[in-house]
Amino acid sequence: MQKDKLIGVDLGGTTIKFAIMTADGEIQQKWSIRTNVLDDGEHIVPDIVESINHHLDLYELPKERIIGIGMGTPGTVDYQKGTVRSAYNLNWQETPVQVKAEIEQGTGLPLTIDNDANAAALGEQWRGAGENAQEVVFITLGTGVGGGIINDGHLMHGAYGTAGEVGHIVVKPDGYLCTCGNHGCLEQYASATGVVHLAQDLAEAYAGKSELKAMIDDGAEVTSKIVFDLAKNDDYLANEVVDQVAFYLGYASANLANTLNPSAIVIGGGVSAAGPFLLERVKTNFMKFAFQPVRENTDIKLAVLGNDAGVYGAGLLSKQA
Repeated sequence: MQKDKLIGVDLGGTTIKFAIMTADGEIQQKWSIRTNVLDDGEHIVPDIVESINHHLDLYELPKERIIGIGMGTPGTVDYQKGTVRSAYNLNWQETPVQVKAEIEQGTGLPLTIDNDANAAALGEQWRGAGENAQEVVFITLGTGVGGGIINDGHLMHGAYGTAGEVGHIVVKPDGYLCTCGNHGCLEQYASATGVVHLAQDLAEAYAGKSELKAMIDDGAEVTSKIVFDLAKNDDYLANEVVDQVAFYLGYASANLANTLNPSAIVIGGGVSAAGPFLLERVKTNFMKFAFQPVRENTDIKLAVLGNDAGVYGAGLLSKQA
């Protein structure tokens, strides 16, 4: 029987997304289940096994047709051993969880696992804005800043598995303290929380008229979306914040491109929902700092797959195993 199907799993702190797709990446079935993080997350892997087995029976799809299962997960991943630790939103602590061994035993299918940002990067490269180009950098802007580097069509992991940690590129020496212990990391300026931090600091020094300043001074809840929405409505302070975010993103993107020479840098995640309004400013700063041949040949693009990026990339992980 021909092996012609892939299973992609995108494990998140609230939802686990699944997809069955062809070897060429055409999604044929999708579903999701709630992530049960109770009891130190011990239900998560059994729930994944049960859901895969149930849906293969439901769709009358023989396991002999499955090339493999790919999975993206939060936390620190040993992609060779197939273990995960320090995924605190899953209640997985420092003891490595034997994800690969348990899922393979429970399903009888091979599993390939990687970090969730890496899986999303691979998805965008394969089926999204990367257009299946072989050299692509992905930056995801959410609560933090993550990323992935695709070289020759495959994810780069580096000597110790930390390649692609673009959120910890230092863009402002001695700047904001980062959760990693360093100062001035991109994550502290371009993530959703970083945008709000910048807004609060700039508001303190700004004496002009601004709805954003009034909200901050009144103690109202401010989100990155509110900052971008106010900037689009010509709020001066909000535009100052967006200009700084775009500066740091453009600066980091140029240095990534100067080093790696990708055909495209793809920007995704929640903050990227600001769309062309943010992207055009990032491009302007990218052009300031990029090496001339890089300037002329690197596209700065928005991600297009949204919530499906992770399952697409997970599917490709299993194909490339």
